[in-house]
Amino acid sequence: MPRRHMPRRLFVLPVLLAGALSLAACGGDHRPKDDVVAPSSAGAAKVKGKLFGDDGLTIGGPDKKKRDEDSSGIGVNSFLWRASLDTIAFMPVASADPFGGVIITDWHSPNAATAERFKMNIYILGRALRADGVRVSVFRQVIDQTGQWRDAAIAGDAGTKIEDSILTRARQLRNQSLTKN
Repeated sequence: MPRRHMPRRLFVLPVLLAGALSLAACGGDHRPKDDVVAPSSAGAAKVKGKLFGDDGLTIGGPDKKKRDEDSSGIGVNSFLWRASLDTIAFMPVASADPFGGVIITDWHSPNAATAERFKMNIYILGRALRADGVRVSVFRQVIDQTGQWRDAAIAGDAGTKIEDSILTRARQLRNQSLTKN
C-alpha cells in the first residue's frame, strides 16, 4: 500500500507560523523614550529628557560618575560635545557627527559686518575632558569689489579663544553634573 504524503500546504503553514512567532518574540518596545525640543528663539538648543543621557552623548559604562572618562560607548567626551554646541549656538550647524566628534558650521555673517562671513570646524579628539581634547579651525571670507567671496586672513588666536570658551563651558557642565549627583 502506497504511503500518503501530507499536503505541502499543511507542512509550510506550521513553519511560517513558527517563524512569525519567533520574529514577534524578538521585537521590543520601540516607542521613543525622550524627545528633542526645537532650538529656542535665543538660538541655544534645549534638550528634554535623557536622549543624550545624564552626562551627554556617552552611552553605556558601568559607573555613571566615570562615563566621561572611560565609557564603553562612543569615543567623544560628552561635556566637550555639549559645550561645543552651546558655544557655537549662534551659528548654523551644517554637519554634526557625535560618534566621530566633528561639528562643521555653515557660513555666518555677523549683523555688524555683512561684508564678511565665518565658518568653523570643531574636532573633539577623545573621551577625556582635557585642554587638548578639542581643536577649532576658523575660516573667514570677505566680499571683494566684484561681489565674490574671497578667503581672508583671520587672527591667529581666534581658534584658541573659541577652544578656551568651549573648555570653560565643558567644565561648567561637568561641575553641574557632579553637584546634581
